[in-house]
Amino acid sequence: MWKTLLIALVLATHNCNAVLETDANTLVLLDNLAIRETHSLFFKSLHDRGFKITYKLADDAGLLLSRYGEYLYKNVIIFAPSVVEFGGDVSVERLSQFVDDGGNVLVAGSEKSGDALREFASECGFELDEENAAVIDHLHYDVSDAGAHTTILTSAQNLIDAATIVGKQNRNQDAAPLLYRGTGLIADKENPLVLKLLTAESSAYSYNPDATTVSEYPHAVGRGTLLIAALQARNNARVVFSGSLHFFADEAFTTAVQYAQSGVFHKQSGNRAVAEAISQWVFGESGRLRVASVQHNKEGERNPPEQAYTITDPVVYTIGIEELVQDTWQPFKANDIQLEFVRIDPFVRTFLKQKSNGLYEAKFKIPDVYGVYQFKVNYDRVGYTHLYSTTQVSVRPLEHTQYERFIPSAFPYYTSAFSMMIGVFVFSFVFLHFKDEATSAGKPNKDDKKTQ
Repeated sequence: MWKTLLIALVLATHNCNAVLETDANTLVLLDNLAIRETHSLFFKSLHDRGFKITYKLADDAGLLLSRYGEYLYKNVIIFAPSVVEFGGDVSVERLSQFVDDGGNVLVAGSEKSGDALREFASECGFELDEENAAVIDHLHYDVSDAGAHTTILTSAQNLIDAATIVGKQNRNQDAAPLLYRGTGLIADKENPLVLKLLTAESSAYSYNPDATTVSEYPHAVGRGTLLIAALQARNNARVVFSGSLHFFADEAFTTAVQYAQSGVFHKQSGNRAVAEAISQWVFGESGRLRVASVQHNKEGERNPPEQAYTITDPVVYTIGIEELVQDTWQPFKANDIQLEFVRIDPFVRTFLKQKSNGLYEAKFKIPDVYGVYQFKVNYDRVGYTHLYSTTQVSVRPLEHTQYERFIPSAFPYYTSAFSMMIGVFVFSFVFLHFKDEATSAGKPNKDDKKTQ
C-alpha cells in the first residue's frame, strides 16, 4: 500500500517537473546575460511568434537537454561564441545527437569563437577560420569602419536563391545591404546537405586584421568566403551557423548603413528581415511539406483493386501535398513534382499535374511486366523539407480468359495454318478424284470379255 502511494507520488512529481521544464520549447545559451539586451529585437521577434524561451549561460552546470529519454526543447540557440566547453548535460556530442533526433540549432560565432563552436561546426560540415581572424573587405565596408574594414557590407544578391529560407523580398536589387562583422566560414564541398546562405563579395577575404602583412594565403577568399551557412539533415533537422553574432544584434538591425567607397546610403540594413526569415526556416516555421493524402485506382474506378493490378491497366495516381504557412497547413503549389513507378528501376517517370486544393495527378499505363512495384514521390528542393512517399502495389499477368482470341501480330500464322488446311483439302480432292478416273479407265469392260 505504502509502496504504491510512494510510486504514484514520484510519478506525479516527475510529470509535474516535466511539464514545467518542457513548457519552454527553445533553449538559448549565452556568453553573458548582457547579450539578451543587446539582441532584444531578435528575441522579441521569437516571442511575438509564440516561442517560449529559456535563457541560460552556456557553461551553466545545471544545463539539461533531455530527461528520462525525452528532450525538453525543440530548438537550441547558441549565442555564446567564446564558450570553450558547455556546462551540464550539453556537449558537442549531445548537440550532434540532438540534431540526429530531429532538433534544430541556430549558432552565432565571432572572431573569438571557442573550441566548442569550432568542433560543432566541423560536425555539421562547416569550418571556422582561425581565432582572431575576421572577414575583411577594403572595397565594400561601412562608412563607420575607418580602420581595418572588418565591418563589411554585402549585397542582398549574395543570399541563396531560395525565397523559403531568406524571404521573398530580401534578394531584390533594391534591397538594403547586409551588415556583417565576424569571422569567415568554409563549407565542406563533399557534403551535399550544406547550404550557402550568405557569401561575401568577391573582394573580401578572411584574415587576422591585426597582421601588418598577409604572409599566408587566407583561409577564405572572395565568394568562397561564407558568412552564414546551413545544414538540412536527412531527417529534416536544420542547423544554421553564422560567423557573426553582431549580425543579429539590435545595432545591426536599426543602424543606417553607407558604403564608404561609393557613398550609397540606406536608412537601415537588411539584417532584421533576413535574420527573421532565417530563424523561421531553421525552426521549421517555413519550408515544411507533408503528404496529406494518397490515392491510386484504375481509370474509371474510385477504389484500388482488392488484390493486384493487371499489366497494361490504365492507372490514375493522386497525391495531396500541403505546406506549413503561418502555423496553418495550406495547399502546396509547384510544377516540378515527379512520380516514379518503380520495380528496382523506374519503369515510368512522369510529372504530376496540379489540380485543385493541393492535389496532384498522373495518368499512365502499367508496363507489360508483372511484379511488385512502388508509386514513389521523391521531392527534394532547396529550402523545403524532403518529401518522400511510397505506396507498394502488385502487378499480375493476364489470366487465361483475358487474352485476345485473335492477335493482329499473329495473322501471318493464322494465314499459314488456314492455307495449309485448304491446300491439304485441295490436294486430297484432286488426288482422290484423279485416282478414281484412272482406275475406271484402266479396268476391262465385261461386255468386251464376252464378245471375245
